[in-house]
Amino acid sequence: AEFGIVAPVGRKGVEQLLAIVADASDQRVPEVARACIVALGAQLRMLKAQILEFDRRIMAWHRSNETSRRLDAIPGIGPALATALVASVADAKAFRSGRNFSAWIGLVPKQHSSGGKDKLGSISKQGDRYLRSLFTAGALAVIRYAKIHGAQHRPWLTALLARRPTKVAAIALANKIARMAWAMMARGERYKEPVALAA
Repeated sequence: AEFGIVAPVGRKGVEQLLAIVADASDQRVPEVARACIVALGAQLRMLKAQILEFDRRIMAWHRSNETSRRLDAIPGIGPALATALVASVADAKAFRSGRNFSAWIGLVPKQHSSGGKDKLGSISKQGDRYLRSLFTAGALAVIRYAKIHGAQHRPWLTALLARRPTKVAAIALANKIARMAWAMMARGERYKEPVALAA
């Protein structure tokens, strides 16, 4: 903006800015600044190429791994989360239950007890932050889809969204997805779409 060049925010904006700066006939940018920005642009293109190559490798590994493909069938789990789970969890049977697995990720509420009364608080946020963020993002995607297309197969999700904020519902759904993933990894099961009960 100091040189009178403004580009939109985001990837397209950066590409537009780099195209303007690369034009040697444009006198708005001093030559020293142009050289620095062109060098940064080359680094950015190299990083994008490396990211694409790693994405291809991860997808190839995902397609070749049977457990990762099975996990990908769960709504809210995509190739990124499926491969991260298989890479992070060597033996799902090391966890006694889905709740223990979910607690390991940090998706269960903290318990506070006083005077013999148990009270559940916010999630513990202990555990693998990367897995927790992937589970939460997947749950938010399922919720967005349910808000647009309806959630006939998940009446509990519809009821939860009616009485709780979206982010609270997303954590509850992420917890449920994590438990399903544990069951599939520990028992070698396949995902079965829930059947909607007739009213």
